This record gives sequence, structure tokens and C-alpha cells, in this order.
Amino acid sequence: MAEFILEARDIEFDYPDGTRALSGLSLGIEKGKKVAVLGPNGAGKSTMFLHFNGILRPRRGTVRFAGKDVRYGHASLMDLRKNVGIVFQDPDTQLFSASVLQEISFGPLNLGLPKEQVEKRVREAMAATEITELEKKPTHLLSYGQKKRVTIADILAMEPSVIICDEPTAWLDPKLSLQVLELFNRINGSGTTVIMSTHDVDIAYSWADYIFVMSAGKVVGEGTPVKVFQDGNLLRLSDLEKPWLIDVYGQLRNKGWLTNGSPIPRTKSELFACIMKNNDER
Repeated sequence: MAEFILEARDIEFDYPDGTRALSGLSLGIEKGKKVAVLGPNGAGKSTMFLHFNGILRPRRGTVRFAGKDVRYGHASLMDLRKNVGIVFQDPDTQLFSASVLQEISFGPLNLGLPKEQVEKRVREAMAATEITELEKKPTHLLSYGQKKRVTIADILAMEPSVIICDEPTAWLDPKLSLQVLELFNRINGSGTTVIMSTHDVDIAYSWADYIFVMSAGKVVGEGTPVKVFQDGNLLRLSDLEKPWLIDVYGQLRNKGWLTNGSPIPRTKSELFACIMKNNDER
């Protein structure tokens, strides 16, 4: 049976101006997985993330972490935020310290950890995000891509069980996007659950273990990447395109260049391997 690290049960939430953001949202995030959340702007993705971290509290429904209902007292929220870290879409909303070293040190220091442990965590977080050489650099002089890495290091230094990233590859060039995804793979390899929202269906398809599709404040579809992107009705209702890999695979199948038994590739290298195998069997 699946072990859920985060759950939302029938959550409803309205902003002060009356905007309905979540409408009976229910889902479960399996521990240790890489999870992508898709949906148009206004679907409720960011609002859901803020509930998972305890920044927002539902009007109705329940948020659960590690099998227990989230409580909203100060001590309980501090413990939740130590375990569930959010990397916001715009890094400038998250960075406020003078230097990179001070920025990444802030969270662990706030936990009241000994100086030696803080330094160890900060060094490990900078090494993981490959920004060690930036430690003395003022945060306001960093490039956009560097700021993204620093905000990720901010959260890593807290050693959370879950890291949530809101559009982590937005405005990054393809090379930097690939580097961020490789970083998430390394983070996930150490046992951390990684959740991200994205508008890039190609990234979601190739990277995620599991996908949730949201619309109008609730989940309208979920499943493995292959299942989600083979559901034509869901894609139409959610205004999502098929990843280019599935389109190319379909064209090759239609032309008879791939056999019916060929598995649907998840990556470019898998597609090439599939083509080579079919050629060898001819």
C-alpha cells in the first residue's frame, strides 16, 4: 500500500476578495516520488503548495503530513515547515540576505542548530547546487539562474522530507533547465520527495514518476506520465498538448517504422534505443 507523505482531503479555500482557489481538492503525494503538477494559471497549484507548507489554512477540509492532520499552532507549523520546503517561482521574493552564505545560513540558524552543524548543512547545500564559488557574492548581483540555485540551496540546508518547487524552470534556458532537473534527480535519489508545478509537458512527461492535472481548484486527472498523456479526453479538457516524444512515437508507429510491441519512450535516449532495436530486428 502506498505511503503518502502529503495529503489533501476535500480542501476548500477562498481568498479575501472572494476568489475561489480550491474547490474540494483531494490528492495524495507518495513518499519518495518525483511528482509533477500540471494545469493552467489559476488552477490552484500555488495555493495548494501554500497549504502543504501551512502558510495558508483551508476553509474546509484537511491537510495531512506523514499520516497526521496538520495543526496550526506555532510549534506544529515550525515543525511542518522544517520538513516541507517551498521554492517559489520568483527567486527575488525569497532572497533577502546580503550574501549567498548568509542567505543559506538563515534557515538552519533559525532552527537553533549549533554553529558547526549549520556550517556543515550550508556547505553541503552549496555543493549540491554547485554554487560554492558564489558564497561571498551579494545576492542582488546574481544572475536569474544563480538565484534559482540559491533558493533551492536555502531549502536543502533545512534538510526537508519534501521539497516543493513552483515553476522551477520558468525563464531558464534549456541548458539551465536540464541542470535544475538533474539536481532534483540527485535530491530525490537521497530519499527526498520532490514536487514541482510546470507548464512544460515535455519536462513533466520525461521527469516525473506521477502526474496530477488540476483545473478550477481540484484534481481532474492523475496517473503515470504515459497514462496521463495517452488520455486524449483529459488533455482536451485541460488544454494540454502531447509531449513531442509521444507525437514522434505515434508517427513512427503509423508509418510502420516501429512495431506494435515497442514500448512508449519516456526520454530521447529511449526513443533512439527503440528505433535502433527495431532496425536490428528487420
